[in-house]
Amino acid sequence: MDERIAIRAEDVSKVYKLYHKPSERLLDALGVAGKNRFKEHRALDHVSFEVKRGETIGIIGTNGSGKSTILKIITGVLSPTEGNVEISGRISALLELGAGFNMEYTGIENVYLNGMMMGFSREEMDERLPEILRFADIGDFVNQPCKTYSSGMFVRLAFAVAINIDPEILIVDEALSVGDAFFQAKCYKKFDDFKTQGKTIIFVSHDISSVAKYCDRVILLNKGVKLAEGGPKEIIDLYKKVLLNQSQNIPSGQVLDGAKNAPDTALWKNNYELNPDVNEYGTGEAEIIDFAVVDEYGSYTNCIQKGTSFEIRSKVRFLTDIMDPIFTYTFKTVQGTAVTGTNTMYEKVGVGLAKEGEVYVATFRQNMDLQGGEYLLSLSCTGYVGGEFRAYHRLYDVVGVTVISDKNTVGFYDMNSETTVERVEA
Repeated sequence: MDERIAIRAEDVSKVYKLYHKPSERLLDALGVAGKNRFKEHRALDHVSFEVKRGETIGIIGTNGSGKSTILKIITGVLSPTEGNVEISGRISALLELGAGFNMEYTGIENVYLNGMMMGFSREEMDERLPEILRFADIGDFVNQPCKTYSSGMFVRLAFAVAINIDPEILIVDEALSVGDAFFQAKCYKKFDDFKTQGKTIIFVSHDISSVAKYCDRVILLNKGVKLAEGGPKEIIDLYKKVLLNQSQNIPSGQVLDGAKNAPDTALWKNNYELNPDVNEYGTGEAEIIDFAVVDEYGSYTNCIQKGTSFEIRSKVRFLTDIMDPIFTYTFKTVQGTAVTGTNTMYEKVGVGLAKEGEVYVATFRQNMDLQGGEYLLSLSCTGYVGGEFRAYHRLYDVVGVTVISDKNTVGFYDMNSETTVERVEA
């Protein structure tokens, strides 16, 4: 293999047998002849790619696309049904919570266990232990059995071990999403350090913003097939189309290029995965019957590129006469902090009398200036009757919105500063 290549996957497939019942699995294992005892599921279907030394590669795709499967094959946890994977360099992998940990052992014991599994002597792990404990920062829990750990403690310790055993290739699969914001920031700083050192990183995450920021190239998988690979922006744009097509059950190969192409009878909200635990209430005098988030290309999507224009639409049917109804939207963090929002009253857009049976659509157009990350969108229709506030219908945290960004600053907003630095005479 070319010395410039760290990982090469050639025509890799992984096929699982799905049995109708356990007894049929046993009969098949015993070699007893039979027909239609199982059906095949292709988790990966002839996937090929190369990863150069020093690259940071993102792998994205919907659930069930084969992301974790290809990582497990690269790390040797699984064997491919077909194809071949070549590796050049020491791999350290963080694939899932508790992987490689003995739940009955303490954190310290598991550190040494993982080190020995990677070929390090006890003396070598003694040297690395202080830095591992400093990075993990879980205090006296390192001396407790791992079965007492929270998921966040697992990730802290596992990541600390993974980055301190001199890996040439670091593989991370979703696990960082469990840690708190401060720990995630520390991990991403380590990513930057690794990139500076010329190490190779493969990063699988649903956090599209982080993929856009840290990855040199991105590979898009869908239902076990590699759809494309390339620069982060182009592949993320394609991923948004995959999400759109999937939500509308469009046959493979057909791309819907905009919201304007959707059938008039289709509900906008059917294009999104809605929050099953949405907080919904109101007086019932009006009803939000539909809503949408629309990107700069006119597509229904809940992935918005930072710095681009987008729309929020709210469609309301009035079940009684209401004077001056107010349409609102609010963005909150996943921790529940209201970040921004507005309404037709603030924007001085009056409706007047909305009569029983009438339907109105409020459209809010703006640029996306929120930092990259995950947010929750809330919608409502409210108003005042006799000077008293009234909530006709509210949908709190009805849908998640991902802001994609390759540059974040401090806080919730980017001030979009024009920045210059020049040398002056002392």
